[in-house]
Amino acid sequence: MKVGFIGLGNMGLPMAASLAAAGHELTVWNRTESKAAPLKEKGARVARSPAEAARGAEVVFSMLADDAAVTSAVFGQDGLLAGLAPGAVHVSSSTLSVALSERLAEAHASAGQRYLAAPVFGRPTAAASKQLWVVAAGPKQDMDRCRPLLETLGRGLTVLGDRAPAANVVKLSGNFLIASMMEALAESFALTRKSGIEPKVFLEVFQSVFARAPIFEGYAQLIAEEKYSPAGFKMRLGLKDVELVLGAARTAEVPMPLASLVKDQFLGGVAQGHGDLDWSALGALVAERAGLKQGD
Repeated sequence: MKVGFIGLGNMGLPMAASLAAAGHELTVWNRTESKAAPLKEKGARVARSPAEAARGAEVVFSMLADDAAVTSAVFGQDGLLAGLAPGAVHVSSSTLSVALSERLAEAHASAGQRYLAAPVFGRPTAAASKQLWVVAAGPKQDMDRCRPLLETLGRGLTVLGDRAPAANVVKLSGNFLIASMMEALAESFALTRKSGIEPKVFLEVFQSVFARAPIFEGYAQLIAEEKYSPAGFKMRLGLKDVELVLGAARTAEVPMPLASLVKDQFLGGVAQGHGDLDWSALGALVAERAGLKQGD
């Protein structure tokens, strides 16, 4: 299949590599062109704009950092919307606001194009090993057409019906669970450390008693070992995601006080210059407030 891929960051690059390895004819675009070099070596064509990456493609994936980046790549000059052929599908795997996902669905429909929302759960290591979990929504005929591509990216796929923004609601809700989990982990590790218990000892207890999911165990290990760099997912992006969760909650009139607390935690971390650390650096923020120094 002729596939375009827009956005080759920590997640996009291994996802695009998986599609290339599956034998699809790949055209890629990234704002920093040098990041496309590993894919070019494997036969991918490097486009000079999102429109060029979309031109001639049957399906185009986008995996970008935030709403602003997606808006620019889709609606900007030489954007994806201008290059995508009628009947071709845009698969958005970015973590987006529900409002932007709705706008994308409407814009593509008006242009005679197709749209699926298909965000993913997993860190870059999971993307590289094809262990992502994909949550996708959109018209059934488009889902059936793109299913082989989506299944190539990971270990599982959950289809959420015909309305594309439903996938964004599920993704935001899942990221809120992860953010809340990290706050609880951070507070638990700070309390045990302050009480004279070695982090590795509490980590062993956690792994033996509580850990049943790789995400939960992985973040516990990062906090226990204070390994917040390089970032698999930056704190400033965690802040963005929790703000999107709160935006969706306001629209749905759902009170989420813990989400507000976690947002303030991330905001404090970004304000202190930790925005480019992994979002599990909540552990460092809570430890600092507890009077603990890194490595104690």
